[in-house]
Amino acid sequence: MKAFVLRSYGSPDVLELTDVDTPVPTDDEVLVQVRATSVQPYDWHFMRGEPYVARLMGGLGLRKPKIDILGADVAGVVEAVGRNVTEFRPGDEVFAMPKQGGFSQYVCVREDELAPKPKNLTYEQAAAVPMAANTALLALRDQGRVQPGQKVLVNGASGGVGTFAVQLARAFGAQVTGVCSTRNLDLARSIGAHEVIDYTREDFTRNGRRYDLLLDNAGNHPGAACRRALTPKGTHVIVGGQAGRWLRPVGRMFSTLAASPFVSQRIVRADVVRCTENKRNLLTLTELIETGKVTPVIDRTYPFEDVPAAVRYQEEGRARGKVVITI
Repeated sequence: MKAFVLRSYGSPDVLELTDVDTPVPTDDEVLVQVRATSVQPYDWHFMRGEPYVARLMGGLGLRKPKIDILGADVAGVVEAVGRNVTEFRPGDEVFAMPKQGGFSQYVCVREDELAPKPKNLTYEQAAAVPMAANTALLALRDQGRVQPGQKVLVNGASGGVGTFAVQLARAFGAQVTGVCSTRNLDLARSIGAHEVIDYTREDFTRNGRRYDLLLDNAGNHPGAACRRALTPKGTHVIVGGQAGRWLRPVGRMFSTLAASPFVSQRIVRADVVRCTENKRNLLTLTELIETGKVTPVIDRTYPFEDVPAAVRYQEEGRARGKVVITI
């Protein structure tokens, strides 16, 4: 099969399209013919080996990448199943977040991480869902404990996680404010934001408004500033940092989390990579998608041979919603 292989750290140019062996599913796995995948910061984080401290701690691999085929999301068709698999059979349309292997024509996924593809989505739309929507769901429902009627601010409302977070917060009955650039204000409104803030003209940490929950995708304000935007018992959920600038947001994240025992607000981190309920979450998201409460937002779609270009565009940090690859 064809796959983009990562043999060393670097720019998107290190991604090499080559022939590799088609994986064989174990007893508890399903072999999926990938029809579409998507790109996110998780991919270029591994591609560039950033932050370097993650290499020293063993998370990435010190000299060479631990993951050789990137691509955290997949949507496709079941090609074959292991002998212990009972829920799926060849021909089923599925989607999943295997965390690696999506930049290829086939990938093996454990049965307990795979879910039926939402019936009203194309493969491209379905591939935009798993990691970004799962992250937003984890941040709002599990870490943020969002409740109907609460005031929720989504900082970075126009990106992959942000576009799902705005829709999910509204679906959960919250009053949603989206923070984004001037060109994305209409997008934030169109997906359900009750109010929008143009960060090029207004600083949400200094305007005097208070929110019950701040979902922070951008990592562009110090923790102390973010706490000014919270109610005394509000929650600050940290999701990520600015694209291409890992060290500064990571430092801010740890300094913010370190302050958590000493302030009245809750400060937590949403880490979808360590989540063990991905399949259950995908089923929850499927219900919301099929009832029309959540719709993937796709900025651009690239053909498989243009994976490096797709990663390069996503790494710029200006994508509106998701960047998707058809295979």
